[in-house]
Amino acid sequence: MTYAVWAPKLERVRVQVDGDVHEMRRDASGWWHADVEAPAGTDYAFLLGDDDTSLPDPRSTWQPHGVHGASRVYDHAAFTWTDQDWPGRSLAGSVVYELHIGTFTAGRTFDAAIERLDHLVDLGIDLVEVMPVNSFDGTAGWGYDGVLWGAVHEPYGGPDGFKRFVDACHARGLGVVLDVVYNHLGPSGAYLDRFGPYFAGENDWGPGLNLDGPQSDEVRRYVLDNAMAWFEHFHVDALRLDAVHALADTRALPLLEELSAETERTADALGRPLTLIAESDLNDPRTVRPRASHGLGMDAQWSDDLHHALHVRLTGETHGYYADFAAPDALAKTLRGAFFHDGTWSSFRGRTHGRPVDVEELPGTAFLAYLQNHDQIGNRATGDRISASVPPALQACAAAIVLLGPYTPMVFMGEEWAASTPWQFFASFPDPELAEAVRTGRRREFGRHGWGESEVPDPMDPATVERSTLDWSELAEAAHREMLDVYRALIALRRRHPELSDPSLSDLEVESAADGSWLVMHRGRFRVACRFGDEAPPVHGEVLFALERVAVSTTEPSAVR
Repeated sequence: MTYAVWAPKLERVRVQVDGDVHEMRRDASGWWHADVEAPAGTDYAFLLGDDDTSLPDPRSTWQPHGVHGASRVYDHAAFTWTDQDWPGRSLAGSVVYELHIGTFTAGRTFDAAIERLDHLVDLGIDLVEVMPVNSFDGTAGWGYDGVLWGAVHEPYGGPDGFKRFVDACHARGLGVVLDVVYNHLGPSGAYLDRFGPYFAGENDWGPGLNLDGPQSDEVRRYVLDNAMAWFEHFHVDALRLDAVHALADTRALPLLEELSAETERTADALGRPLTLIAESDLNDPRTVRPRASHGLGMDAQWSDDLHHALHVRLTGETHGYYADFAAPDALAKTLRGAFFHDGTWSSFRGRTHGRPVDVEELPGTAFLAYLQNHDQIGNRATGDRISASVPPALQACAAAIVLLGPYTPMVFMGEEWAASTPWQFFASFPDPELAEAVRTGRRREFGRHGWGESEVPDPMDPATVERSTLDWSELAEAAHREMLDVYRALIALRRRHPELSDPSLSDLEVESAADGSWLVMHRGRFRVACRFGDEAPPVHGEVLFALERVAVSTTEPSAVR
């Protein structure tokens, strides 16, 4: 087989294959090649210059020895797929479920997660969003400290394990969204800069990529090839792109627009829909505007503003970035137009922020709505869920807004049964100095926000991972079953009545009390009424679903079956 690696500034590169070292030859574009007979399962690594330190392949698919060890030759054709008839799953009309393989089950593997997929089918989920599964240093972590973007984390089950998971999802009618991180690399095992000019500065989380400087064409190709590999070789249906606002890219053709065009071509070639979902802090509609309309062509983006408005309305918390969302009309405004900050003053940022969404142009499916996600739980000092702060009736009220509103709804694992387990920040870096730096940095960060350092869980303690793992036995308890029944019923209503999943923002009407104590969404012939305070909202017509603080009714009883 031919081993290849891009190292344009080096004068010598060797490849070590099963212990034997072979000189490589360089071409005009800075790629080095060597033909060495080696079957799948062979370990290999690269030696740069005259240094005998072996480094893994930047484009590795398999890292059985961790991010510092040798790569292993992987044969994609050797896996037997059973999803040949899978038609794909589009985002429009879907309900998304975010999960983390390492804490979704006590088994912490893809195979263990497969055993719980039927629960998601029964709930009414369409797309399973999996937090990053690329290789990172250590065994446990959120996945955002990955350094080998194409290699599947070995403790989860490696590349074959992820393929089994995707195949099992497709067999049950579930699409798969994979969370990928292109805005930075983790602090341990990031060797890319030894091979070539991959890095250009740093952001809040680590080294960023050289997307617009000299020799950046090949760096951008590194990202594009990685994205297409997940679609082509692992059969995923969508990518969730982490923190795209941190991509430093000044080119006339931005990387995201290029990624959108390439994804569209790959979807045509594969004959199934492929989706790109961005996380962006810019509140810029151009992110999700089609390329033909001078946008970046992302299919959707996360909507943190809606989360913040809901969270403040439920809990009354107004510290940090929640401050502006204490406005009585914050929730109603955000429901109508996706962004609360649409050119308005942001006290957290100390400046105006955002741009209005043209509700005539963009549908609600271009924005993901959620009551909880990994960031909004895990980046709280103690990782406490909303169910730890508000009574079940209020959680059900918020769930109705998310699941019956105009946006693409997303549920975070365990939310559907009001799981009592927190979801805390954790990592497992073997380097003791790095581990201590992360531990003390986390505690100091929250100490500045008024938390006692002793209250912040130790992210390096294995007990933190244990606490954050879902306890599936809770489904046998009445209170948890009742919340699960609420989520099932709401999703079933959404399925049964198209008006309750209508993505038209221009047709959405929202009534709200002057003090924000109640809210009613008009969804065609249906009304979704939610009470946050003491005053009850007006409810008319036949009631299809009702709890203490939420009711779904229709103004045309005879038309509903």
